[in-house]
Amino acid sequence: MEQAIEISAGGNIYEKIRDGMVTFDDVSAVVGPAVGPRWFLAAGFDLALMRADVLGKKYPVTLAGASAGALRFGAWVQPEPEHAYRRLIDSYSGLSFTGRDTPATIQQALSDVIDEYIEDDAVPFALANRKYRLAFTVARARHLLRSGAGLFQLPALVATGLCNIFSPGALSLFFQRVVFYSGYQPPAFCRRPEFRGLTIPLDQANFKRVLLASSAVPLQVAGVKNIFGAPRGVYRDGGLVDYHCNQHHGEGDGVVLMFHHQKDIIPTWLDGRLIHRTLPPSWTGNVLLITPKPSFVASLPDGKIPDRTDFTTFAGNPEERLKRWRRVIELSMPLGGEFLNLVEGGGIRNVVQRL
Repeated sequence: MEQAIEISAGGNIYEKIRDGMVTFDDVSAVVGPAVGPRWFLAAGFDLALMRADVLGKKYPVTLAGASAGALRFGAWVQPEPEHAYRRLIDSYSGLSFTGRDTPATIQQALSDVIDEYIEDDAVPFALANRKYRLAFTVARARHLLRSGAGLFQLPALVATGLCNIFSPGALSLFFQRVVFYSGYQPPAFCRRPEFRGLTIPLDQANFKRVLLASSAVPLQVAGVKNIFGAPRGVYRDGGLVDYHCNQHHGEGDGVVLMFHHQKDIIPTWLDGRLIHRTLPPSWTGNVLLITPKPSFVASLPDGKIPDRTDFTTFAGNPEERLKRWRRVIELSMPLGGEFLNLVEGGGIRNVVQRL
């Protein structure tokens, strides 16, 4: 059977993998990109790792993500993670919107999704999880981007994008990175000298609000105001500051796992068309990137990975969208098992490429 995934490794771990010296005990972090419905491709990967229970046996693993990545990892730490994850799949894929929806009603729909797969009395269990430490990223809006009116948000986003073209550091003028974490101290990447942002502990009062804020896409979803334990303000989608990956997540020699729908890693949402904007090689040295092969993507309905545009494309026929999304999820299920087999059977040594 043809292999459906490709595996790429950063320079620090490539030779170690080729020599068979890397195991799941070496994984120190898993990164979840902020990719909207594209996260369905990661479903088989996530469920396979949950079922195999191979991570966090030596030391706790950091689950770092924004938006869709944060939603995924919110399920990983539940008392019954596989059950919670499948409820997330069902409730998220079942979302449906009309022209009458507003940012406030879309925010409520996402809040309902979170309530569907995370029970309030399970939050303390999630925060005390022994195998995983959470790191959810959100963006605290500044100036006009705090406004709930698209009339102000849109020109402010345009201005942000223009400034970002000239300097990635300019993004901090418009959004402040805030990482909400579980555990006794902020994750390793937040303690590095190059980290720019705030760190706030997760607790039972803010857990769901943080998840909701991290998915609050500007113009489409209302921002979340005044999260408990954090500075007052309006919090929006974490992908604005950390889109696919925009941090040095490695801890020591630890491997950073990342399942992604594409090989390109884009630092922030506004860098999407800036092909020269990439991560420093030192930040990706420990990254083990798992991506679907182009032939696998071609096998999806219409040869297309799901994305947010599907909501408008199939606005008049949500049943067709749901049918296609469920088919994508079904096809993605073997990908995780394939990855596990390559690692545990040693085949990864023969297929790994340089990142």
